[in-house]
Formats: sequence, C-alpha cells, structure tokens
Amino acid sequence: MQKLTKRKDNRMKTPICPTCGCSLVRLGITEDNAIDRNYREKEYSFCCNGCAELFDKTPDKFLEEIKNLVVCPSCLAEKPIEQTVSMNHKGDSIKFCRCPHCITVFKKNPEYFLDRLSGKIKYIGVFSEGNGCCS
Repeated sequence: MQKLTKRKDNRMKTPICPTCGCSLVRLGITEDNAIDRNYREKEYSFCCNGCAELFDKTPDKFLEEIKNLVVCPSCLAEKPIEQTVSMNHKGDSIKFCRCPHCITVFKKNPEYFLDRLSGKIKYIGVFSEGNGCCS
C-alpha cells in the first residue's frame, strides 16, 4: 500500500488508485487485496488489475491527474484540493469536501475518521455486498 506520510496540507495521504482516482479505503481495498506496481522506485496501489494495466501504459499522465486529490475523512469523497475546505486539528490542516455535515460529524470523533482514512480501521467499503470494484 502506498506509504502514509504527513503532509503540510493534510494529516496523511490516504491511498488513492493512481488511475481512477478512487480512495482505496472507500472501496474497501486493503494491503492484502490491492494490486501493487513499482514506478520510479515508488510503490503504488491500485483498486484492480485493469487500473494497474492502464497505469503501466502512461504512468506520468495518471500521476499528474491525481497529484492534487485529497480524500474527505468523513464521507471518503475524492476531491481536488482547490475544491475543499480546511479545518485545523491538532496542528494539522485537514481537508474536507464542502459539505458542512462532514465537518460536524468529524468533530464528534476525529480520531476514528483519521484512523479510518489511513487504513488503520477496517472499512468494508462501498462494494461490500459482493459487487467488487471493476468486477
């Protein structure tokens, strides 16, 4: 899985499929079922083989497209950073989709949402009913 690192513009970078731009956490993709590729000495995780194969053809194009994506810790929506709102939490700037409800929910249990965003908490994902991503 892509390393989670502190960044000045968010607490951590949650894994995002470089090809489709989907949050792997939102999809329920874990280190165990992600498709991994190395490119320029960095490991990337993908939601499916199809995305990994597309990435192999034009990796720089896809990396450019997702470079400014962040994931809302509450609803797990993927957004370009310029379409987000920020909130300070323990000295970190946390980015949210523009929905006021997401910030309200986050404030009730921020550590849960940050742990879920980073993959520390198991989340079965939006495809939990057996209809997996790209299947």
